Amino acid sequence: MDIFLTIIGLGLLILGAEIVIRGSVSFGKKINISLFAIGVVIVAGGTSLPELASCINAVLNNHSDLALGAVVGSNIANLILVMAATTTIYPIVKINKNQINQAWINIFLGIVLIFMTFFYFNYIFGIVAILTLIYLMYIQIKKGELDNAEIDKNDYSMIISLILIVLGVIFLVFGSDLLVNSAIKIAKKYNVSQTVIGLSLIAFSTSLPELVVGILSAIKKKVDFALGNILGSNIYNVLGVLGISSFFGKFSIPNILVTQDLFFMIFVTVLILFFMFYFKKLTKLYGVIGICLYFSYIYFIYG
Repeated sequence: MDIFLTIIGLGLLILGAEIVIRGSVSFGKKINISLFAIGVVIVAGGTSLPELASCINAVLNNHSDLALGAVVGSNIANLILVMAATTTIYPIVKINKNQINQAWINIFLGIVLIFMTFFYFNYIFGIVAILTLIYLMYIQIKKGELDNAEIDKNDYSMIISLILIVLGVIFLVFGSDLLVNSAIKIAKKYNVSQTVIGLSLIAFSTSLPELVVGILSAIKKKVDFALGNILGSNIYNVLGVLGISSFFGKFSIPNILVTQDLFFMIFVTVLILFFMFYFKKLTKLYGVIGICLYFSYIYFIYG
């Protein structure tokens, strides 16, 4: 039953995120916000809405271990599962400077999270994280390095757009509540730590939209933007998701994340950088290595 509720919660999260994005893009067009700004704020940030909703819910219910595990696990899943599945089908042959810079930022943020072991996540971290995210977005806008290929959503009337936004938020709230509560019950039932559940079940669930998009992009042989989107999504997860969640409660990083998972997250980012510099592309070899690494990692954390 808990697994069934988890699936329903995930479905509501994905549906809610999609509805919010569609309504917000349409609303932005109606009030004459540039498509570029819509792409930066709504489309890019919208892919992190499932992580944000589940993370805030977990923090509000004093289950921050689940929230932090979900963010770190989602980043790991994006880097090696999503990118591996994508490149196994069709390699990414165009590596640009922006993608390399985003990889370096991912490594830096991983180090920051390790450093945060000595501190608490609170509103001060939240303010710094959000301002940093805004600055990084501004730099990318200035350099024209943000991709708006996803802005092809339908146009709706102002009223329909607002209804979609409200309905999407409701789905996100109820979906996150179902997902988090059922995950907690699963953790208790099988005597597994909430951090591990966050790293695996929640992380994999919230990365499913990116996985589907990556596979479909590979099938259509349109993967040039996939790497940048994944690296950018990971930046949003740390600065945006954890930053906003920090306003809803004070929490700290579980020791298990510091001793293994954060270092593994940095390692797989370095692996991607290696392929960028040495091969100048992400080949099917990376895909095979990534898939093997991900399932070995899941086996390890449950071992």
